[in-house]
Amino acid sequence: MVAFLGIIGTPLGLLLAVLLDQKIRGSRIYQSVFFAPVMLSMALIGIIWQLFYNKDNGLLNFFLGTAGTPQAVDWFGDSNVNIWAAMIAATWRHAGYVMILYLAGLKGVDPTLREAASLDGASASQTFFRVVFPAMKPVNIIIVVITIIESLRAFDVVWVIHKGRNGLELLGALVIQNLVGEGQVIGVGSALAVILLIISLVPIVWYLVRTFRKDSRA
Repeated sequence: MVAFLGIIGTPLGLLLAVLLDQKIRGSRIYQSVFFAPVMLSMALIGIIWQLFYNKDNGLLNFFLGTAGTPQAVDWFGDSNVNIWAAMIAATWRHAGYVMILYLAGLKGVDPTLREAASLDGASASQTFFRVVFPAMKPVNIIIVVITIIESLRAFDVVWVIHKGRNGLELLGALVIQNLVGEGQVIGVGSALAVILLIISLVPIVWYLVRTFRKDSRA
């Protein structure tokens, strides 16, 4: 999940931010539309995508022309595709979150940096990747931390989709299954919960250390 959000979700959010930063007409409306999923809980997002992925009358199978037929894809029951379905649902929310953060970062970049790069003959892509993107280093660090945390929070989506079973055994789902599920194994559930806590703390501690170290130098 971390890899998918990092490779697909985060770049998608960055792309949306760059496009909306071009002062296109109706950019405020687009920002609201793309940011809307962020205001929804992960559980609600799972329910929304459940309607989209439903085997018998879901919108996706309807568009594919297989709804209600034996050829309909079981997006939740098929372990080969349900993890991808869950990751796409999580990306829908994550991309909007990243977009807003990068938009704020782009607004904070000194315009003179772009002007200087333009005078040096740099193209738009060279200016962005060699000047603008490095200038947003604080935002990039925050987004790395958020991407890791969001991937761990995907529990809500996979639990709504298929109770964290059949190929959706994410760490958070395994914790719940072992602690309060049908086959309770308290020891295993507790151990998994500690592992989840440690994984969650690593990016947070890393970010705090960098922040405090920077403040102490200033």
